[in-house]
Amino acid sequence: MSPLAGRAALVTGGASGIGAAVCRGLASRGAAVTVADIDGVAAAEPAAEIGGEAWTVDLTETEALADLTLNSDVLVNNAGFQHVAPIEEFDPAIFHRLLMLMVEAPFLLVRAALPHMYAQGHGRIVNVSSVHGLRASAHKSAYVASKHALEGLSKVTALEGAAHGVTSNCVNPGYVRTPLVDAQIAAQARDNGVVESKVVSDVLLAGTAIKRLVEPVEVARLVAYLVSDDAAMITGSSSTIDGGWSAR
Repeated sequence: MSPLAGRAALVTGGASGIGAAVCRGLASRGAAVTVADIDGVAAAEPAAEIGGEAWTVDLTETEALADLTLNSDVLVNNAGFQHVAPIEEFDPAIFHRLLMLMVEAPFLLVRAALPHMYAQGHGRIVNVSSVHGLRASAHKSAYVASKHALEGLSKVTALEGAAHGVTSNCVNPGYVRTPLVDAQIAAQARDNGVVESKVVSDVLLAGTAIKRLVEPVEVARLVAYLVSDDAAMITGSSSTIDGGWSAR
């Protein structure tokens, strides 16, 4: 029997990158997956591929999530975006939007999913954090702040959910080969005074021991493990997959 047979999973930011890889990984293990993304057309493609459903949703419209009810057995909070700028030049509106998407929306989705998970005595929550949930980098104030906050939310959820069979964990990738990372290259080149062709080797991978980007499927495999029965005793954890960046 497939290990996730009969389980319903919701993955935010599921249309591309890490999210799409997670959707495929969970579906291949038997889960019925809902692909949630602001881009409904893009979400429909992986949903059709895996026999799942697409949910078009703008998670920054947090008021609409306040009364949401989710019958999800597995929740993967993955949606996010990046903005690179020094603090004194950082647009407050972008800072606010980033925290709504990457902290407030995960809180509201967890809040919406826990009653169902508690009622059945089982649930798995995985928050796609980052090595930036454990470390800081210049010019990423909103992203680093949001990932640190997500780490705290995940740990509180782990403590509250433990008596109900619910686990909550973070996965902490380094730089992953995704559209989000691709979009950073020009900004990093400008801010660090290097040509774009050197950004990956000289900036993004400067602190890693393994000199390559993480592949989305590698993150997806870690997520799949954390939602499995084999990981029943893993909760409140932060699992790095960063090529040794955080070892320093």
